[in-house]
Amino acid sequence: MDSCSLEIANWRNHQETLKYQFDAFYGERSSQQDIYAGSVQPILRHLLEGQNASVLAYGPTGAGKTHTMLGSPEQPGVIPRALMDLLQLTREEGGEGRPWALSVTMSYLEIYQEKVLDLLEPTSGDLVIREDCRGNILIPGLMQKPITSFADFERHFLPASRNRTVGATRLNQRSSRSHAVLLVKVDQRERLAPFRQREGKLYLIDLAGSEDNRRTGNKGLRLKESGAINSSLFVLGKVVDALNQGLPRVPYRDSKLTRLLQDSLGGSAHSILIANIAPERHFYLDTVSALNFAARSKEVINRPFTNERQIWTTGARGPEEEEIGSPEPPAAPASASQKLSPLQKLSSMDPAVLERLLSLDRLLGSQGSQGTHGLNTPRRERMVLMKTMEEKDLEIKRLKMKQKELEAKVLAQEALDPKDKENSSPAILRPLARRTVTVAKPLKKAVVMPLQLIQEQAASPNAEIHILKKKGRKRKSGEAKTKPEEKAEDCWELQISPELLAHGRQKILDLLNEGSARDLRSLQRIGQKKAQLIVGWRELHGPFSQVEDLEHVEGISGKQMESFLKANILGLAACQRSGPS
Repeated sequence: MDSCSLEIANWRNHQETLKYQFDAFYGERSSQQDIYAGSVQPILRHLLEGQNASVLAYGPTGAGKTHTMLGSPEQPGVIPRALMDLLQLTREEGGEGRPWALSVTMSYLEIYQEKVLDLLEPTSGDLVIREDCRGNILIPGLMQKPITSFADFERHFLPASRNRTVGATRLNQRSSRSHAVLLVKVDQRERLAPFRQREGKLYLIDLAGSEDNRRTGNKGLRLKESGAINSSLFVLGKVVDALNQGLPRVPYRDSKLTRLLQDSLGGSAHSILIANIAPERHFYLDTVSALNFAARSKEVINRPFTNERQIWTTGARGPEEEEIGSPEPPAAPASASQKLSPLQKLSSMDPAVLERLLSLDRLLGSQGSQGTHGLNTPRRERMVLMKTMEEKDLEIKRLKMKQKELEAKVLAQEALDPKDKENSSPAILRPLARRTVTVAKPLKKAVVMPLQLIQEQAASPNAEIHILKKKGRKRKSGEAKTKPEEKAEDCWELQISPELLAHGRQKILDLLNEGSARDLRSLQRIGQKKAQLIVGWRELHGPFSQVEDLEHVEGISGKQMESFLKANILGLAACQRSGPS
């Protein structure tokens, strides 16, 4: 309709039309220069103020997004024109005699099937997206190339562009299969005190187009790529809707693309969305979808701010002062330097940085709380902070006076005679006398011995066949005198004669080969199921040949074998006349 409005037929009612209002509309006769000069060029000045900016190209596949961003040698697109003007601005603002020194770096990456790949360093693999303590989105390990001229930019950008993933479809012979992001960072450092630092970022983003696989004919890998592209664009639409509705949770983390564009959508960047639409009739639904997304994105509100850090350096030389060799300012008083400071422990730091930190610490120590700088704190908040610090100082002084009074009272009490001291201080508690702790005597333990051994011991009292032997722990005589209430703990040690052990093994072997399931259940740890398994194994494979230690059998510990043998050998020995029990 005009330079800011657009009208399209309503597919639901052909007698009505859909009207859209945008900041600018460029028809088919518009040139690359018109788009760049009308919408992109005005935001470059914000980078020199320490603010962020982003330019996104959105639309269906084959609508001309890559042509808008890159262009051709005859008609350069947004990216080469923006870099050329930005480098020119940095040379003018960072020249000799200017208060700021500027440097420009570039990074180039793509998001391919939810993987962040560095196009400047293709071998780096999938990178992760992080967020620092100040809310800035960053990618650790992403290659950054310093550039000072447009020739430097072309030397890095052109080979990296060939690394971007492209593929042929029915609608486009060189269809972008990934989202490409060019990140240009402008760092500014003030040459004079207070040596402020600013950082501005420019995101130039060429989004992959949404695809209808029925028209593109995607199969195999192209179909998988198309699914990843459409999924990330769907999350992008959800983010825009959540921002417009004011929802408490915005799904930035649902996609790598929205996570990277978190600063551009509802963040702190000056954002421009270039919606590319196709005029053909069979692209009507894609055109309506792109226009609806652009209309919703127009309602998103960003809040740009300046990324600036202010460094106060007093008593140290700046970068230029060190080069020209200006004399150092006088050192702080000796009384201030003698104070203990946590900065004095940082011996591993750079000597120049450590010197500046120590001089600042000495200055703050000599000036006290009244001389501390408020940095970038607003005036009202700064006054509240200073008032709070004054109240804290008065509270500390009051507590110190109270401590001195208490110390004086204690010294006066100590100066009194012992008798007067006892009479005058009846509230002092004397230590309680120690009570003797009586330890309970250990319970007597009963010893169960086999019937056969009892009979043998009765027949021959001199025979030394013991099953359980009491073993006490010896203590030194001095220790026994000092602690009479502590007695040596009784412990028991098992001693089985080899003949009895062999006899018990033979009895168990005979029972396994000849006993019934009922007889086998009399053994320890043998139930109905195990007894039936033993009988079935014996009928299938024949009699057992020997009894082995369970330490050599997988799945059974030595302790289990030991307890099994002890219980069954002792039980068989006690009941050998009457049969197994």
